[in-house]
Amino acid sequence: MRLLILGAGGVGSAAARIAARRRVFSRVVIADFDLARAKRTAAEVDDPRFAPVWLDASEQSAIERLLAEEHIDAVLGATDPRFTMPIFRAALAKNVHYLDMAMSLSQPHPSDPYNLTGVKLGDEQFALGDEWTASGKLALVGMGVEPGLADVFARYAADNLFDTIEEAGVRDGANLVVEGVDGAPAFAPTFSIWTTIEECLNPPVIYERDRGWFTTEPFSEPEVFDFPEGIGPVECVNVEHEEVLLIPRWVDADRVTFKYGLGEEFIDVLKTLHKLGLDRTEKVRLPGGVEASPRDVVAACLPDPATLGDRMTGQTCAGLWVRGTGKDGRRRSTYLYHVVDNEWSMREYGSQAVVWQTAVNPVVALELIAEKVWTGSGVLGPEALPAEPFLELLAGEYGSPWGTREM
Repeated sequence: MRLLILGAGGVGSAAARIAARRRVFSRVVIADFDLARAKRTAAEVDDPRFAPVWLDASEQSAIERLLAEEHIDAVLGATDPRFTMPIFRAALAKNVHYLDMAMSLSQPHPSDPYNLTGVKLGDEQFALGDEWTASGKLALVGMGVEPGLADVFARYAADNLFDTIEEAGVRDGANLVVEGVDGAPAFAPTFSIWTTIEECLNPPVIYERDRGWFTTEPFSEPEVFDFPEGIGPVECVNVEHEEVLLIPRWVDADRVTFKYGLGEEFIDVLKTLHKLGLDRTEKVRLPGGVEASPRDVVAACLPDPATLGDRMTGQTCAGLWVRGTGKDGRRRSTYLYHVVDNEWSMREYGSQAVVWQTAVNPVVALELIAEKVWTGSGVLGPEALPAEPFLELLAGEYGSPWGTREM
């Protein structure tokens, strides 16, 4: 497979390091608006199959030219979701497989944002579903860790563990600590702050069979969830996320939710950014005539998540809590999960745990597509495809086991 990884930030670089160990990839082009960053990733991989290039992900025509020039078979979007649609449309235009880890952006309902959905995550992509089906190529959307692995868990649970699902609830948490320059814990988000602001301050979406998709207020319905493998209890709150928009399309469930263990400090910071208008994406004019969006300024002031690994300790956990009736007809409550330890991911790959956990899943998916284990056409979520080959490959050759815990 000839692969284009578009974005050489933390997740894109981690995906390149993981792909370098797999012979299924005959050519990997790493593209970024910051050429130095793409070159650095290629140099770290140190593999003749990998080549860095400069590319502006907002320019669909430029993406199309690169896809054609490099005879690309599949493109992995590893940028923030502002650039999802140009990449998505370019892949469709040049008839190549497409994967992303963040779907097209939502827009809150104009008059009742905390009850009704407006434009939902992925709506722009699903609107082109017929064209993708006619192309014969696969647009696999939401194929990171969250969304991504939790969606695979949903398919596995429906096929193997449950007869009926009352709730499929994504629950993510961590005990990661980032050390500051003074040795004390620092405020340093372990994932793109641009994306984190987007998903945490937008109205969270919930799915219920009788109501369909509806919204609530940010950080609503707090609950304490006890995460496995030493992470322990973490307060989780409702957050807008793609799984809620994906799982009900292919998995029969009465209710689907997403809750994230953000922590009190992080929530307070996000609320303050919103109160000050620093979450806005519209550009403002600064003294001297420079224009920039407040959110981009915030992102520029915080450390690059890809650089935090040496200062981080702890583990991150992504998983799906499923409740309903088991295959034996009895009540069942099971948490399917995947834990990555930062010390391990740094030692083995030189990538911090959060970005490595995000990056490994699309690489596994790309291998399954290349080997024609995962097949199909159209705009599909991970839960539309068989879970067992994915989970076997992840835990086996990729050396990253997953687990279950009865609740």
